[in-house]
Amino acid sequence: MNLQKLFDMQRKLDEHIEREHPRKPDEDRLAKKILALMVELGELVNEHRGFKYWSHDQEPRRAVYEICEYCEGRKTLGFQQESCWYCGGTGLQVIKRPLLEEFADCLHFLLSIGNDININEVYEDYEPKPLYFGDGDILGQFIAIYDWINSLYFHRHEDVNGEIYDLVFAYFLGLGEMLGFTWEEVEQAYMKKNEENHSRQERGY
Repeated sequence: MNLQKLFDMQRKLDEHIEREHPRKPDEDRLAKKILALMVELGELVNEHRGFKYWSHDQEPRRAVYEICEYCEGRKTLGFQQESCWYCGGTGLQVIKRPLLEEFADCLHFLLSIGNDININEVYEDYEPKPLYFGDGDILGQFIAIYDWINSLYFHRHEDVNGEIYDLVFAYFLGLGEMLGFTWEEVEQAYMKKNEENHSRQERGY
């Protein structure tokens, strides 16, 4: 896990956003970032779908597929009918990973909040460890994160040592593991979305 690289990338993105959208007098942008994190977490749990007891479709949205553009769904290539190297012989290719993408969106705001309260400096010498709610209860994990984000909001001016933030981050890391993500996947998804967010600012988003 290379958190310092991600904190630095987030700082540069936030500076870009600040240039395009300067802060208004007396604006509490930290409060807005905390609320944005809650919203993104809601989008993540919506892609997880495990709470939707009213639906027969409660499978997490791990991937969205389309017909492979190389083999055009035939699963093979060439005269030898060898298995398509691009799609692995499935005839399909992944075009989106909604669950992972929403996790990366959450990470953007989590890092941005960390930069605002200077927790990035603490994490130079300390790597947070994942925390888990109960015995692998993923719904409880989501709710625990919401609870700690809520606490972070109400104590945002007092949490000078980042103790509450540290708990949010630790439970968030635990959630990532429970969702089956590797840190390498998360980092790649973050970097891809970070680049897209820079482009959005250039386009006047």
